[in-house]
Amino acid sequence: MNPLRTLILSLTLAVSASAEEKTSGNPIFEGWYADPEAIVFNNEVWVFPTFSAPYEQQTHFDAFSSPDLVKWTKHEKIFDTGDIKWAKRAMWAPSIIEKDKKYYFFFAANDIQNDNEAGGIGVAVADKPEGPYKDLLGKPLIDKFYHGAQPIDGFVFKDDDGSYYFIYGGWRHCNITKLKPDFTGFIPFADGETFKEITPEGYVEGPFVFKKNGKYYFMWSEGGWTGPNYKVAYAISDTLMGPHKRIGTILQSDPAIGTGAGHHSVIHTKDNSYYIVYHRHPLGDKDGNHRVTCIDKMEFEADGKIKPVKITKEGVPANKP
Repeated sequence: MNPLRTLILSLTLAVSASAEEKTSGNPIFEGWYADPEAIVFNNEVWVFPTFSAPYEQQTHFDAFSSPDLVKWTKHEKIFDTGDIKWAKRAMWAPSIIEKDKKYYFFFAANDIQNDNEAGGIGVAVADKPEGPYKDLLGKPLIDKFYHGAQPIDGFVFKDDDGSYYFIYGGWRHCNITKLKPDFTGFIPFADGETFKEITPEGYVEGPFVFKKNGKYYFMWSEGGWTGPNYKVAYAISDTLMGPHKRIGTILQSDPAIGTGAGHHSVIHTKDNSYYIVYHRHPLGDKDGNHRVTCIDKMEFEADGKIKPVKITKEGVPANKP
């Protein structure tokens, strides 16, 4: 090849590589991953997703970390069914929180269909975000259906007063309960009830809550997770208990980009930027388990409402959490 042409080609590839590194791209990492729980630990963004596969193969968790939303490091098999003796299959929908220099990882397992089956929502603990994790209880934390909610899709939330709450539920029902400080069980509410239903209109699964300007933003997924109609809706409430009145849809399919955008989480960075981390299906792919993890910017109207998110192929520019 002509030396000049070789030099031009090399420069072109370098510029292309540099341009690619300026944004995260979507998906943000390789592989079939869904239900991403994104959170900032120690000035890094961590994503804990479901390994998206048939339920008999969905038996472990990987994690991913990034200092800038663009470059990601994979942490393989932070734990699996060998570490959780009661979990046999279908491990998914994680939620994680740090407390007293320990990391508590909540997850669903076994896809139980009634109160007589073994499984539900468990919790594991580790000294580092990447593990190794061990079973905190040796049994599920929630193993029964309360108010019709399948014990899946949990989210742990710390309120401003230092209280920890657990919000969860599938089968179109959502419950809230107050966690004990050591996460080994629950504290009944003042009326003696331990699990309260707070299901908003349209709710299917995948609850997530964040607080902004004194208001609780309650978010959830609607539609079927294997289909193109999967989407995220939200409410804004004065209290965590609600009522959570549906405002509208803020994340959904784009026929030019991807389908079934849903089951998300939100991160807030030091420069007051908000990002939504979610999964979607590649265009034209008919396998329901083929889901990829993506990130896009989330912005607000002057009145605090969330603007509809534009899902992209480019993802987001580099930003330190």
